[in-house]
Amino acid sequence: MFVALAAAHAAAVIAMPAPAVIALGVWWNANTIAHNFIHHPFFRRRAANQAFAAALSVLNGIPQSLWRDRHLAHHGGLRMRTGDPGHRWEIGVQSMLVLSAWAAMAAHAPRFFLTTYLPGYLGGLTLCALHGYYEHARGTTSYYGRLYNLLLFNDGYHVEHHANPGVPWRDLPARRATAGVTSRWPAPVRWLECIGLDTLERLVLRSAALQRYVVCRHFTAWRQLAACLPPMSHVTIVGGGLFPRSALIVRRLWPAARITIVDASAGNLRRARTLVGDANVEFVHGRYKGGAVDDSDLLVIPLAFHGDRDAIYAAPPSPAVLVHDWIWRRRGESRVVSLALLKRLNLVVAQPVPGQR
Repeated sequence: MFVALAAAHAAAVIAMPAPAVIALGVWWNANTIAHNFIHHPFFRRRAANQAFAAALSVLNGIPQSLWRDRHLAHHGGLRMRTGDPGHRWEIGVQSMLVLSAWAAMAAHAPRFFLTTYLPGYLGGLTLCALHGYYEHARGTTSYYGRLYNLLLFNDGYHVEHHANPGVPWRDLPARRATAGVTSRWPAPVRWLECIGLDTLERLVLRSAALQRYVVCRHFTAWRQLAACLPPMSHVTIVGGGLFPRSALIVRRLWPAARITIVDASAGNLRRARTLVGDANVEFVHGRYKGGAVDDSDLLVIPLAFHGDRDAIYAAPPSPAVLVHDWIWRRRGESRVVSLALLKRLNLVVAQPVPGQR
């Protein structure tokens, strides 16, 4: 399978020679095919493994044996060593193959090499560096998103991999750590933890065009999911005071509905009052602590929710719950908000809602 995927990677680069394709290919291959090849060589014969290592070296632009030495030293907490003369010869051959491929591209397609391949290659190395750094920035950290681990062959099970480096990728979920460090973000984008969703929200507030785009994309997803529900009479929105787009959308979908906005920030609530303040909107200064909310027909959970999102999915605390989540976390009836925002809306119900289709 991995050999076939390596061939598919090469075919994708040839068919779609763009910087983004090259960058994503280098990053994905290094953390899936090349990584698994390091721990579990694919062939019984040494010569076959050497040939495949040479092919991976050219495809990724990284001598595979050098990558293997560096990675195994990382697992052992040791300084990298290049091994015996025979091993150094392998590194030398792979390095020459990479340099020869680059020289051929520079000679026969200099514009492609300078404007497409090199930016893509450097972008791939940057993604790899971010990936490796954030897998260990707070100690070895795992991420358990299903789509990510499907596409990257359980690469997110990083705590488990370090504890069991010889265990094949398919067996890592069975060894899921109970006390390891986890993140809501895949390693390559885990830097977003440092920025915070409030920071991104404030960036949107600086641009009327961005606000219109965000509201439009959310409204489309909301409208599609609203078709699965009867008219709502009381909607409780957790958070969302900073830029109350959920309340604005509820006003468009169900004009007569009562709205309760629960936000831990008094400043956010003051701002929300200027945009959606009317007799049918109640503002509650505090944190949503879980459980049912009075007589709400619909509970809205934000992407920045600080709580047990999985518990809400497992036991919805209101007759219907709309959960803003990452695009790779599909639950219940679901609609993508935006690929650019990496976001989707999930609708889950505690019981059949009267009139639900």
